[in-house]
Amino acid sequence: MLKLFRKIRRKMIADKKIGNYLLYAIGEIVLVVIGILIALAINNNNEDRIKRDKEQVYLMGLRDEFGTSKTKLEELIRVNRESYEAATQIAILMDQPGEPSEEKLSELFVTAFAYDIFFNANNSLLNEMINSGSLKDISNDTLRIQLTNWISTIDDVANQEKMLSEQRSNTVNAFRDGGHSIRTILDNTGMASQLGIPMGKKPVSNLSALQSIAFENNILLFIITGQATEMAHYIPLMENLNSILELIESEIKE
Repeated sequence: MLKLFRKIRRKMIADKKIGNYLLYAIGEIVLVVIGILIALAINNNNEDRIKRDKEQVYLMGLRDEFGTSKTKLEELIRVNRESYEAATQIAILMDQPGEPSEEKLSELFVTAFAYDIFFNANNSLLNEMINSGSLKDISNDTLRIQLTNWISTIDDVANQEKMLSEQRSNTVNAFRDGGHSIRTILDNTGMASQLGIPMGKKPVSNLSALQSIAFENNILLFIITGQATEMAHYIPLMENLNSILELIESEIKE
């Protein structure tokens, strides 16, 4: 097409038809501009497609990460609830007439205080996206904001978990410092044999701990902190996590 315009242009110049030549010159310029615009449009479409493909890869990776984090959080909620419910049972025993069995107290003590509870979210891909500036590739504004806020929410939960861990340690210390036996608990729950520790030859009863005001105070504070961790932190965190997963699913094109 350009060759044709050039031929016509040369002919017009030779024939001194300047008016017609200007007309064809303008046509040639318009044709070049149209070609440039078409090339830019094709390039932009290619860039948009690459960006969309990249976003889909990120979305599927985030779906896997947050799906794993949800499974972890569900288990954590269960363990935390078992923990403060076992502590509640110990507190109830303190007000009941008669004495429970040594084995029962030991089992409740292990369930309530043996394990620290921390939410270890899977954030590898999300952290990589934030650090590399790739979070901007997420086109859904609401999802992008929630992903940005997720990290600070996790930090807030971690602070609460630290408080719960400290209260757990305080309760165990009150039990231990009151002259009660961790060895008896290990023996009664079978944990001693699991750890390769021989059974104690002179068992010490821990039932007197049920009369300890210091132990009771710490147990009550532990129960309050455990319930607050669930209701004010884990449950809202689960709702936030589910919202993020729903938004991710709505953006994935499969």
